[in-house]
Amino acid sequence: MRRQSTWAPRLADGTGSSAERLAEALGRDILSGRLDVDERLPAHRDLAWRLGVGVGSVTRAYAMLERRGLVRSSHGRGMFVAGKPEVSGARFDLATNMPPPMFSDRALSRTLGRLARQVDATLFNVYPPVAGHPEHRRIMAHWLETLGISVAPERLLLTAGAQQALNVALTVVRPHVAYAATEEQTYPGMLGAMRQVGLPVHSVRMDEEGMEPASLEEVLHRHRGGRPVVYLTPTMQNPTTATMGRSRRRDIVSVCRGYEALIVEDAVYVAGVEGEQPSLMELAPERTFLVSSLSKILSPGLRVGALVPPQCHMEAALSALLTSSLMIAPLSYAMMALWMQDGTADSVRRSLRAEAIRRQDLVTTHLGVPASAASDPAFHAWLPMSTDRAAQLVECARTLGVSLPSARAFQSGEVVRRTGVRLALGNVTYRALPEALARVRQARMLVEEKAPCETLPLY
Repeated sequence: MRRQSTWAPRLADGTGSSAERLAEALGRDILSGRLDVDERLPAHRDLAWRLGVGVGSVTRAYAMLERRGLVRSSHGRGMFVAGKPEVSGARFDLATNMPPPMFSDRALSRTLGRLARQVDATLFNVYPPVAGHPEHRRIMAHWLETLGISVAPERLLLTAGAQQALNVALTVVRPHVAYAATEEQTYPGMLGAMRQVGLPVHSVRMDEEGMEPASLEEVLHRHRGGRPVVYLTPTMQNPTTATMGRSRRRDIVSVCRGYEALIVEDAVYVAGVEGEQPSLMELAPERTFLVSSLSKILSPGLRVGALVPPQCHMEAALSALLTSSLMIAPLSYAMMALWMQDGTADSVRRSLRAEAIRRQDLVTTHLGVPASAASDPAFHAWLPMSTDRAAQLVECARTLGVSLPSARAFQSGEVVRRTGVRLALGNVTYRALPEALARVRQARMLVEEKAPCETLPLY
């Protein structure tokens, strides 16, 4: 005889649909530990009858919970609790932006075994060419083409990750420019690099598509006595997740051409999604330095990046790369080549996209806001709010066991219009993410109600 569910059916308070309120009530009880892992849940029709809702509402509620990783279905047996908070009082890192691990111990072991049988010893016995081995450049160029970025292998320089590529681009442009213009919220690593080389930074306003062309022209016109370099991330912008449409990209390029601006295009989140827009490099190859890497769309441990400079700056880029004193580890070279040639890289890229969308759905479920456009696969989300409120949320979340980046870490100027808090979704397990997001939601409620964060008990 099948054991009956012990859960007392109810709908959470609120104005949402029956499915949403059922998912909220059941999800709370699972996360609080009131229901044990593997405990059977009520059958669809029985639960619908007891709550006075349609069977379709129960089906949708269970589907929401299954996407969140809280329940699992067993064919012919029913629906069961899949998880609950992993450790009482656990702390969660939503500050470090990286994809979740997709290579198991067994997969890595197989890769290393294959490399041991076929690796070329000359890779380890001599220094590689400055720009990388011609065969590896060819493989990377082919990979970029699958992402929608067409470049000849001889135009591409391999680097030890995106940060080195950005630093090389800055080294090359610094003698030619007087200042930099960038989004009002942008990548802190690049802000630090620009300040390190003594490059003044001017902030450009943003909207839902990223950098505003009118604001960019305003900044460039105001400082027209010197040549600028414009740094921006057109696809899945970090931290705001904004993605530019084709028209916006053309407008940005037009403004840059009008003021003879050089462009550094950060393309680390470009993942070959259907419908992705053309790169700025494709629209303005004569002035654009494109930067890509494998760490955000394959694996953080694979420190292989790519820099595509304008043809007229190729020699300077080679010289800057040589003097940067960094080289790609030969094993990383070999693993990159093997994974790209045997289809592993493409398979992982597609799996990561599906996992990113799955985690973005959790953000929507728990926080009531879309993490990003459905076609964008990066593992970060953005909560818009004022600077003061963002700082309060970061501090309140910290007291609840969730690490978030500083509210000012991404600001390129003293006064910015578009502010908020970034959530990194890849550095905790999928099972733990609902609890982490629930804590962020409760911290946000406390901040909005101006209540002391200490009033909320830690799980």
